[in-house]
Amino acid sequence: MKRLSGKSALITGAARGIGKGFAEAYLREGAKVAIGDINLDAAKAAAADLGEGAFAVHLDVTRQDSIDAAIAEVVARAGKLDILINNAALFDAAETVDITRESFDRLYAVNVAGTLFTMQAAARQMIAQGHGGKIINMASQAGRRGEPLVLVYCSTKAAVISMTQSAGLNLIKHGINVNAIAPGVVDGDHWVHVDSMFAKLEGKAPGQKKREVEAGVPAGRFAKPDDLTGMAVFLASSEADYIVSQTYNVDGGQWMS
Repeated sequence: MKRLSGKSALITGAARGIGKGFAEAYLREGAKVAIGDINLDAAKAAAADLGEGAFAVHLDVTRQDSIDAAIAEVVARAGKLDILINNAALFDAAETVDITRESFDRLYAVNVAGTLFTMQAAARQMIAQGHGGKIINMASQAGRRGEPLVLVYCSTKAAVISMTQSAGLNLIKHGINVNAIAPGVVDGDHWVHVDSMFAKLEGKAPGQKKREVEAGVPAGRFAKPDDLTGMAVFLASSEADYIVSQTYNVDGGQWMS
């Protein structure tokens, strides 16, 4: 039997990359999956590519009306909400003395407030349904320690780890398990952007930072989205019913806890 048969999931930021990889894995395991994304056209294209069981919903995690409308649409189309993956996030890098309030506010609006209030809306729906649920927040190895040029992003992901702990302890009485995944470095469009930022800040040639980071991964390579899907499926399944408030490193050995 498929591990997520009969379940309904919402994944934020799922039009591409890691989020789309999670959606594909959940569909294989029998779930219906809402592809939530601020870019509705991209979400529709991803849903069409993923096939039966996937559908797109517009979701801007910085707006409460958008969060509430997305949750309502998932319930209307799938009948319920069993699983949420808070995957939407932004990245920025700067010297500490050059951090702007605009960058700070933008990252906190998506990575912290967006995670919190989407989790809250999903939890309210799950409580109303009365049969519990699973919430998975996307943290990062960056939330485990600081980095010289990534103060704001690191602090947002540390906040995600902390929120996961507190929400998990509070919501388990409703049968809602809240846990998180902390990836390391994951190949894809995101790292093209990251590499270009470090090239500018550190005076490196394009691709140099990526090669340096990859050389430091004990597993010897960047992760692929597929490397993360096993943990995402496990935490959404009944096999994780006794796991509460944990953040799991899936990073090729970069952080031990």
